[in-house]
Amino acid sequence: MTLLTEIPITTIIFGILLAIFCGALYHLIRGGSSNRLAVNLLISIAGFWLGDYFATFIDWSFFEIGLLNAGIGVIFSLIFLIMVDVITSSINKKDENEK
Repeated sequence: MTLLTEIPITTIIFGILLAIFCGALYHLIRGGSSNRLAVNLLISIAGFWLGDYFATFIDWSFFEIGLLNAGIGVIFSLIFLIMVDVITSSINKKDENEK
């Protein structure tokens, strides 16, 4: 299992850029405010790295780029983005119904 201290800084930067791209693309498709963009980017980064560590922990590999499990990271990033979108849209609908 690769620890964060064993990952080169270039791999970390590439992973963050890949996650930001996923979050920005999702925001482009779904739309929203600048606050929503910031949330999408943060959720995408968190999902990407959790997916990368999860894949490393259980020894999965899908579209690996060096030490980075990019495929699993992107999949987790999208799953997290969709989950947060569903949760926040249901909360927004509940707030609108109460008014």
